[in-house]
Amino acid sequence: MSQRKRVAIVGIGLIGGSLAIQLHEKKLSSKLIGVDDNEEHARQAVELELVDETMPLNDAIEQSDVIVLAIPVDKLVSLLPSIMDKIDQQIVVDLGSTKSQLVDVIKSHPKRRRYVATHPMWGTEYSGPQSAVRGAYENKAVIICNAEDSDADALDWVKNMYKKIGMHLLEMEAKAHDLHAAYVSHISHITSFALANTVLEKEKEENAIFELASAGFESTVRLAKSNPAMWVPIFMQNKENVLDVLKEHIAQLSRFKESIEKEDNEYLMKLIENANKIRRIIK
Repeated sequence: MSQRKRVAIVGIGLIGGSLAIQLHEKKLSSKLIGVDDNEEHARQAVELELVDETMPLNDAIEQSDVIVLAIPVDKLVSLLPSIMDKIDQQIVVDLGSTKSQLVDVIKSHPKRRRYVATHPMWGTEYSGPQSAVRGAYENKAVIICNAEDSDADALDWVKNMYKKIGMHLLEMEAKAHDLHAAYVSHISHITSFALANTVLEKEKEENAIFELASAGFESTVRLAKSNPAMWVPIFMQNKENVLDVLKEHIAQLSRFKESIEKEDNEYLMKLIENANKIRRIIK
């Protein structure tokens, strides 16, 4: 099986566009085909030379060896089964942030084994083809879910692709992935959205926010600029895990509130010292 393939990328925004750059640079693609419902994004992707050309989905399926799905997770769940219906021996790989629903929706599909479920752990708060980043995935993790349900040749090509663009691979069952993603990714976004809303509600002077915002505030709230069309479906698809981690997060915030209300310096110190333990894990 040739390692260099004709690759169709469905959704040529930040995630798909950044992958396109590296597929080309690492000579993993002989041709890059873009598919995007947004005509402006499709035009920009060709102008920016992220893809060689764009075409309708059905044509792209026929003309490709690998189909990469880089679209919001709600659209993935509805689109994936119909794509699997149309393929012959093509490899189908998705880059979605939730996995359980996606894996469940095609678990009985006769061509299930041509599909590889993945989640590259990278993204920024920006969106669209103009946001694509060179070297985006280097030294980041990618989760491959339910690998045993994919054909060996499909799995091997996808693994090699991720290794070539500089990612390190982890394998995980889909439900476990969604649980861990809620803890380390999804809650960060909710917290950032909530913090931005808090500041916008309490601080009516936009100039004060702009002038006084420290680097700490900027880094904490930058995720609040993320695309709602991407994140609403993620939160809804991973509802159970997100609610679980939100409940714990609210409890932690309440402890801080209580210690400050009661002027309990000792308890406040303990809460912060306990949080400092994260240094052992994240340098």
